[in-house]
Amino acid sequence: QVHLVESGGGSVQAGGSLRLACAAYGYIYSDYCVGWFRQAPGKEHEGVAVIHTGGDITWCADSVKDRFTISKDNAKNSVYLQMNSLKPEDTAMYYCAADFRGRSRCSAGYMDASSFTYWGQGTQVTVSS
Repeated sequence: QVHLVESGGGSVQAGGSLRLACAAYGYIYSDYCVGWFRQAPGKEHEGVAVIHTGGDITWCADSVKDRFTISKDNAKNSVYLQMNSLKPEDTAMYYCAADFRGRSRCSAGYMDASSFTYWGQGTQVTVSS
């Protein structure tokens, strides 16, 4: 079993920055895929960014790609989402999710939320105008 714990959410004004962290604990037996998702009230999960712990290729959604950066620290079993130039429309609950899958299936085409096995509890990001 793998447990994911997010941190770093909060309230900021538009144009501000936040850095989210996702730490993985438990039985980690191989490299894995980590995605950041967000969910605004009344909306479905939206895939924001993804990274594989066994590679360097990352993906960010078009809506955030010039503002958000996903990164990892394998020594700490952690993945980060640096969010700059935040906008009110970025307001949502942010979740990290993980799945033991190969790098070829850790990309934009595989960001169906239901395909990720492990989920954190979420961290709220609120951006005011």
